[in-house]
Amino acid sequence: MSTLRKFLIQKSYYRIPLVFTKTNHFEIKAVLNNVEGNFIVDTGASNSCVGFEAVDKFSLFTEESDVKAAGAGATDMLTQLSKRNELKLGNWHKKRVSLVLFDLTHVNTALTAHDAEPVDGIIGADILRRGKAVIDYHQKCLYLK
Repeated sequence: MSTLRKFLIQKSYYRIPLVFTKTNHFEIKAVLNNVEGNFIVDTGASNSCVGFEAVDKFSLFTEESDVKAAGAGATDMLTQLSKRNELKLGNWHKKRVSLVLFDLTHVNTALTAHDAEPVDGIIGADILRRGKAVIDYHQKCLYLK
């Protein structure tokens, strides 16, 4: 019998390690526009996001948005959009990635209150769907095609 790892590798998936945090989140190292950052993997987030404070770090070009964000206890948050970004997760990469930008202060405050490291952003369902994601919770890894 084949393992999940062997099966997915045969199907041309890339295996990307995840880090399980003290706050019961999975974190992943991502390279956004050739700059490494720390991101939470969130299957419940409809869009991948980056905090306003990381706009310069990742050289993001932004445009205004009328969409209001909600999540993690906050609602009606102002957002901006950033299009045509390059995202690398392990050996998997995509160009023309759009991201939602909003204030991640409430997320990072909660993380640091539990002795976890702050994050630059969130990898959401848009990227997970695009990569046909499979999460192996036991082995703490993400597979993307």
